[in-house]
Amino acid sequence: MTAERHPVLDDPAERAKLDPGGMLQAVYKLPEQSREAWEAARAFELLWKEAPRQIVILGVGGSAIAGDYFRALLSLESPVPVFNVRVYDLPSFVDEETLVIASSFSGETEETLSAFEQALATPARKLAITTGGRLLTTARANGVPAFTFAYKGEPRAAIGWGLMPLLAIAEKLGLMQGVEGDVEEAIAVLRSLREEYGAEVDSSQNPAKQLALQLHERLPVVYGAGPLIEVARRWKTQLNESAKVWAFFEEMPEAQHNAIVGWGLPATIAKAATVVLLRSGRLDQRQVALRYDLMRRLMADTAVDSVEVASRGESALAQMLSLTLLGDFAAAYLALLYGIDPTPTTVIDDLKALLAKAGRPAPS
Repeated sequence: MTAERHPVLDDPAERAKLDPGGMLQAVYKLPEQSREAWEAARAFELLWKEAPRQIVILGVGGSAIAGDYFRALLSLESPVPVFNVRVYDLPSFVDEETLVIASSFSGETEETLSAFEQALATPARKLAITTGGRLLTTARANGVPAFTFAYKGEPRAAIGWGLMPLLAIAEKLGLMQGVEGDVEEAIAVLRSLREEYGAEVDSSQNPAKQLALQLHERLPVVYGAGPLIEVARRWKTQLNESAKVWAFFEEMPEAQHNAIVGWGLPATIAKAATVVLLRSGRLDQRQVALRYDLMRRLMADTAVDSVEVASRGESALAQMLSLTLLGDFAAAYLALLYGIDPTPTTVIDDLKALLAKAGRPAPS
C-alpha cells in the first residue's frame, strides 16, 4: 500500500504516455456503455417468445466472459442450463429446443464461426451478437437474427455490450425477473465506484491503484466462489491481457480440496505469489465464508501474501460488476507500473495472423 502520490499512477502526463489507447478511460465509461447496451437490447425484438430448454453460447476471449457471467446469474433463478462453448465444434446435444447464441466482437473469431456454421445445420433457434464481420454476413444470409452494436475499443472492454443483450433476452423469454431493477442498481454502483477508482484519484485514496501496487512484481492468483468464480476468471484474463502478466484463478470451495496443498512449493513461487480473495457478504454461502476465513489463517501460517476485496451492491449483478470494475482498473494500473500500454494484445494478433496464413491454400 502507499500513502504518497505515485510518480506514474498519479501523474496525468505519465498516464497519457503509457496509455495512448485509452484503456483507463474505457474502463471508466463502463456505466455509460452498460446503459447504452441495455437500452439497445431492450429494443431488440426476438422472433420467438417461448423459453428454450437449454442455451448454448459460442464465444471465446472477451466475447465469452459475458456468457460466463450470464450462466452464473441465470442459474440463481432458472432451471434452464447454459453451456459456454470455447471450441470449434458444436456440442452434439444441440436440438430444436436449444437456443444457440454466437457472440463475437469482431465477427471473425474462427472458433465461433466454425461452431455457428455447424449450428446452421441444426433445428436449434439461433442468434448472433456482433459488430459485424463474417458472423453478421453469415447470420443474415441464413435468416438468423443479429443484435449488432458499434464500439471503438478492445473486445475485453466491451463486457457491457456482451452481457446486457443476454440479460434482456432472458427477461423477454421469462427466464429472469426484475432484471431492469438489477441493471439500474448495477449502473449506479459502477458510477459510484469509479469515483473511488478513477485515474484522477491519488494512490493514497484509491483502492484500485493500491491493489495494483500490491500486485506489482507478484504472481496474482484470484479466488472466487459462486457467481464470483466467473469474476475471478475475468480478473485472471484482464491481468493477462492488460497487464501482460502471468495470473491464475481458483474456484472455491474446490480449491480447498487440492490447491491449498500446493501453496508451499516451489518456495520461490510461494514467496512471489499474492492471493486475491473476492468476497461477497451476500453471495458467499455461510460454509464458504467460513472456509475463506480459515484459509486466511492457513496462508498467514505459510507466509503466503493475500488480500481480500469485497463486492458492493445488493443484487448479484451489481456485486459481480462492482468487482469487475475494480479488477479492470487494477489490471490497467498494473500495466502502467510495468511501463507498458494496457491496450494492445500483440501476441494474440500475431497468433491470429499465423493461423490465418496457415489456413490459406498454398499458391499454385
